[in-house]
Amino acid sequence: MTTSAWDSDYIHRGRLWGGGVRDLPHLPEGSAVLELGCGDGKTLSAMPRSWRIAALDISLPALQLCNRSLSHSDLILAGAERLPFKGESFDAVFAYHVAGHLLLDGRRALADEVERVLLLGGRLFFRGFGREDMRMGQGQEVEEATFLRGTGIITHYFTQSETRELFSPLVPLSIKSSCWKMRVKGADLVRSQIEAVFIKS
Repeated sequence: MTTSAWDSDYIHRGRLWGGGVRDLPHLPEGSAVLELGCGDGKTLSAMPRSWRIAALDISLPALQLCNRSLSHSDLILAGAERLPFKGESFDAVFAYHVAGHLLLDGRRALADEVERVLLLGGRLFFRGFGREDMRMGQGQEVEEATFLRGTGIITHYFTQSETRELFSPLVPLSIKSSCWKMRVKGADLVRSQIEAVFIKS
């Protein structure tokens, strides 16, 4: 994944991710929360203002879109593979559809960094596309189940077992797969997602 590919998308297409985010977990008031790969602020906008939020992304144009409407969080230009925070700083880390845009070494680095910055008892909330997704197989396969598309952006498609292994030594509280249909040009296509919660114990 290149920064320029994301910058180009956000500059030319504006807000890439519409709609709302459902089913955010309940966390105590004042919780220190980190969102990795906040993009244009889709998930960030749904987070309660009672949380103490830091959000980062590698794309400055994305952060500029966030900054226009979200003032209740610290926005940071940085990558998820090398976090600019001290160890044991956060009660929760959100990694929604960010690890899948990294190659294997990057995904492993992200997982190590998440474990480092979480407080004992802190939780990771993860989402990534699953192998049954309609876009699985589209583009050039650059690693197993990882595809480079014409935009220059890569996407990896996860399994439950792979997700569990990636984030060890965190302890999985839940890992599940879900599929739903999306109607595109008159055809029903399948979207697939792996969703997991881990705890640092």
